Amino acid sequence: MSRPLLVLRPEPGASATVAAARASGLEAIAAPLFTIRPLGWSLPDDPPEAVLMTSANAARHGGRLMDGLKDVPLYAVGEATAGEARRAGFRRIVTGDGNAESIVALARRDGVRALLHLAGREHRDVMPDDIRIDLRIVYGADAVEALPNAARTMLTDAVVLLHSPRAARLFASLVDPTDVAIAAISPAALTAAGPGWRIAEAAERPTDASLLAVAAKLCNQQA
Repeated sequence: MSRPLLVLRPEPGASATVAAARASGLEAIAAPLFTIRPLGWSLPDDPPEAVLMTSANAARHGGRLMDGLKDVPLYAVGEATAGEARRAGFRRIVTGDGNAESIVALARRDGVRALLHLAGREHRDVMPDDIRIDLRIVYGADAVEALPNAARTMLTDAVVLLHSPRAARLFASLVDPTDVAIAAISPAALTAAGPGWRIAEAAERPTDASLLAVAAKLCNQQA
């Protein structure tokens, strides 16, 4: 019997990852380390040339102010963000491969010279030399102060999924890594987790599917 997965990402992503894991025959439990909430923001005075989203939560929590943007070209960092943008009503979506620099390169290819970046309070800045970025913070992710009980009780028996560098840093600050196995969504998230884990590996691509694939391998190795 393989080890279970411990999913730390915020909802609704946590439930989506749990469902995908269970569909592939893995056991998974959600214990989010963050709670997402919308924040007040304002539109620029002039209509934007295009919109940039580097997180699906921007589409989920941007609110009614996004209504006037839905016919503007939207550059989504990856499939998950594009899907949420589509559900929010955006109609002209260009989808990237999960890398922020790559999606900005697609905007550059299309002749875009200014992007309205709808992002979270805790985000990685995108600062290309030749495209102006107008950053608007539309949501925040509030961190827990202690590891959730669901995570604490199964910590050394599970493979822990780390969906971002911030989650990796927070998780590392809350546990002793010695007896814990982790799977990170990217090399950056793995680096952020630091050393000392019983086993640690990064996904080949920054997608949930790739993360679950490496996690499944670790689950079976550690069973």
